[in-house]
Amino acid sequence: MKQPFPFSAIVGQESMKQAMILTAIDPSIGGVLVFGDRGTGKSTAVRALAALLPEIDAVEGCPVSSASADQVPDWAQGATGRMIRKATPVVDLPLGVTEDRVLGALDIERALTRGERAFEPGLLARANRGYLYIDEVNLLEDHIVDLLLDVAQSGENVVEREGLSIRHPARFVLVGSGNPEEGELRPQLLDRFGLSVEVTSPRDVETRVEVIRRRDSYETNYGAFIETWKPQDAALRNRIIAARGALASVKTPNTALHDCASLCIAIGSDGLRGELTLLRAARALAAFEGDDSVSRLHLKAVAPMCLAHRLRRDPLDEAGSTTRVIRAVGEVLP
Repeated sequence: MKQPFPFSAIVGQESMKQAMILTAIDPSIGGVLVFGDRGTGKSTAVRALAALLPEIDAVEGCPVSSASADQVPDWAQGATGRMIRKATPVVDLPLGVTEDRVLGALDIERALTRGERAFEPGLLARANRGYLYIDEVNLLEDHIVDLLLDVAQSGENVVEREGLSIRHPARFVLVGSGNPEEGELRPQLLDRFGLSVEVTSPRDVETRVEVIRRRDSYETNYGAFIETWKPQDAALRNRIIAARGALASVKTPNTALHDCASLCIAIGSDGLRGELTLLRAARALAAFEGDDSVSRLHLKAVAPMCLAHRLRRDPLDEAGSTTRVIRAVGEVLP
């Protein structure tokens, strides 16, 4: 089976790559929404990210990747109680998926063959402690969006149907991608993404040529291409692991808190989720860059991806949301 295209080999799209790295360092940031043109590497980047994620400790055979034997749900079948290292789950949620497939449902096969009432876990169980990826997220059916909103808020999946009463943890980083020409995202779901980035097709010839060259090499000379980029991916993975370890020790001065609040007030951000996301992303960036405290430079670097999707519409301002945030950053955080 082919490995995904290496993350380090993706040409350009620095904001998208940075956003994904920050969520890998601190999953509490809240996920990434990537909107942009078709064929700009959105899905490629998400699948490449999986190879960079540090492994997790989990109970062997547990359908929700429990971190210890006492956390294994009583309905789980096949959990051995033995701890193993496993890859961080990265689960695709396809368009047209059924509610039963997302939440889980009665195991029909066991009910018919053994007469047992058992729970068959769904995609939310598999994604626990990992990533849930939705391509064309703006085309997702409304009733599935409602389910995701409920679970994203509580961190728990509750199934009450067909005589079953099941609860299990469902904490995951939500990653969505889509093309804005195909429809907008519901505001309630949009607010659940911590970071949002816009990607566009490269405009210069040299960049486009390099994209073509690397993709062609991946397809025609796969083994050599993977070996060429393996050291870069390994180095990036080590930086992510080191940043995770340093995250708790990164200091947050009061000036950074004031900057967060001032900027969110200036752009008219509703609620306090913008400030919290901005602070977490800046702290993750500081840890990634090896700095011991959050500075204004960190805040300015992550502000567009943290706040652009939280702006209210302004019919009198024709500038895009990212441009409006950058303009506000220049005024509030000179």
